[in-house]
Amino acid sequence: MNKKEISEIKKTLNPEHSVITKICGCYVDGEKEIKCTSKDAFHALSEEEAFKYFEIFRRTLSGTIGKNLLNIEFPMQEEAEGGKQEFLLKLRNSKLEDDELINEFYQKIIDNYIYASNYYIVLIHGVYDVPGKSTDGSEMFDASDSVYEYILCSICPVNLSKSGLSYDADSNSISERVRDWIVGAPATGFLFPAFNDRDTDIHQTLYFSKNPEELQTGFIENMIGSDAPLSAGGQKETFNNLISDALGEECDFNTIKTIHETLNEMIEECKDSPDPLVLTKSEVKRIFEESNIPDEKINIIEKQLTESVGEKPSFVAANISSGKKFNIETPDVVIKINPERTDLIQTKMVDGRQCLVIEVNERIEVNGVSVRTAPLPLDTEN
Repeated sequence: MNKKEISEIKKTLNPEHSVITKICGCYVDGEKEIKCTSKDAFHALSEEEAFKYFEIFRRTLSGTIGKNLLNIEFPMQEEAEGGKQEFLLKLRNSKLEDDELINEFYQKIIDNYIYASNYYIVLIHGVYDVPGKSTDGSEMFDASDSVYEYILCSICPVNLSKSGLSYDADSNSISERVRDWIVGAPATGFLFPAFNDRDTDIHQTLYFSKNPEELQTGFIENMIGSDAPLSAGGQKETFNNLISDALGEECDFNTIKTIHETLNEMIEECKDSPDPLVLTKSEVKRIFEESNIPDEKINIIEKQLTESVGEKPSFVAANISSGKKFNIETPDVVIKINPERTDLIQTKMVDGRQCLVIEVNERIEVNGVSVRTAPLPLDTEN
């Protein structure tokens, strides 16, 4: 799913355009014991309660694609009878009316979700009558193209409210406040099936993780049946290690600067696309070729890439690019540079030592104080 498709589904998660038919909940304590469950027609909720749930659902579809939101494809074997995709499809088709299926779903989450404290599982069923689109791209709500039926699962931490003092109206006094268990923003969730090309795609799910570095890999593998993708940080670390390992001593400042500039140019070319730029093996090779890295080094990188992430590696470009940052760090010094002015930095040998030379053509501030950029003129009167 891309930004436009996610945005279209999020627009239905509000009181004016709600397409939710059923809502189920399961409260689990830190010992992995179910404390209570619920199942209701969504329209039966109070306005205030529904509003809070809408906020949870929208947050489950929020974040950066390729970082917080991951498109995960089901392996073929999981679509066969008894597979994980087949189970989710059965759950969706039940419209959340089958208590046995719902309880089995809860138990699968409890068995595979890692969280030390209490949490709340929210599961909804929705039916979206997808409006057609005219030639100018505007929606025609009276001309539906298809129906998108889905389930959305949100897993929210439940924590005690902070202790403190509060005013008690009954006793007309200040006393210790009663601490409640508060349902927080979702930490993990998924939408099934995916909504690709404005239509149902039962072969994919959209996975959400509030923390992009804590993807709950065991949960993904056991609930979806797919190998967990590399996290955003893992993609960047893998990419950087490929460069440093392959280039060795030839991994110098100018080479890294060129790779950075090439990568950012590719991202800029695709900035108007609703889909994030995904780098397959061929795009990775293109980056290195345009950065003037020798062919023998590129061959080494390709081999190491296959060994580390498989035959069909892919990186989200925004995850491995520093974007608007270009930093140079040593154990004692950190230099932050405008990425568009990396030309001001050069490496030179000074008194037999490798040095970074920064061209100064405007003012300099040191701890907020402007300092001179040129030496004082010589005193010629004496």
